[in-house]
Amino acid sequence: MPADGTSTPQARGAAPLAPLPDHRNVDTPWWQELWRRHAHITTPLRERRLECDIEFGLSAYVVRVSLPDDSYLIIGPPQEPSRDRPPGNPEGWIATREHPDDPALFEVVYDSAPSDDPGVPQRPEARHGGSSQPLIEAIDHRLAQLGLLPHPGSPTGNPHVLPAPPTLHAPATQDVPDTADRAFVYGDALRALIDRLNGAESPADAAALLHQILEPNNGLLAQLGEFFEAAGEKAREAEEDDGFDLSYDLADAAAEIRNLQEVLHVAEDRMRALTPLVPAPRLPSAPARAPSRPPRVLPAALPLHTR
Repeated sequence: MPADGTSTPQARGAAPLAPLPDHRNVDTPWWQELWRRHAHITTPLRERRLECDIEFGLSAYVVRVSLPDDSYLIIGPPQEPSRDRPPGNPEGWIATREHPDDPALFEVVYDSAPSDDPGVPQRPEARHGGSSQPLIEAIDHRLAQLGLLPHPGSPTGNPHVLPAPPTLHAPATQDVPDTADRAFVYGDALRALIDRLNGAESPADAAALLHQILEPNNGLLAQLGEFFEAAGEKAREAEEDDGFDLSYDLADAAAEIRNLQEVLHVAEDRMRALTPLVPAPRLPSAPARAPSRPPRVLPAALPLHTR
């Protein structure tokens, strides 16, 4: 997959992702499409040096994550009963830890799937539904407890990261007039970031602003993917045919954004590695030199002789 080449991040000094799976399906279009649709799960885990693969479970595709102690995680939607949901966009995620040689080792790390049994109370994480960020955070927390996290996620205390611009809060819905003059506070916040980028004095400053966009868990693209997922859920709540169609379109938009994250995951480090332009020193102006000899005086024009 061109976007997943490991030579680029290594050449630029960036921490490489865990390698892609080593099997023949990696080069097939159908597997690459599945990988793209699960990039919001696999990319942050591969940044932690965890190798991931896509497999078919009982009724839907799942992400299998290899762990350093030979155990593994299975991350996917509810398998029974099967749901008519596009891959990578479930109504909830279930993450379990298992071991091939120890059936007794089985634990549920995360479960945000809604319960079909009215007599069973919902788990606390069910409120997150298909959101990926709480899932990754729960996996981070549990693997850190077990000492199975090979590498932490993107650091938040990077000295090159500029302070985030002030957060602009949207006015309450009832206070926003239903006119064309309403404030676009989120667009204004992004324009402020663009202004800061235009005024950046070095590639390091520009890289810090890219961090605000590309950070895999809290960056703008990650949140934009979550936004389209949430919008898709709202469309489904209408329980109309067009609502379901719209939810699939919005889910595709979220997947495209996450694919963009995968493509640009080393852009921040590549920007920081660029050499700042140093203006050439200005030479002092040389004083005017006096002529070495007086200028030559041309003779006066001779009179014309007439016959």
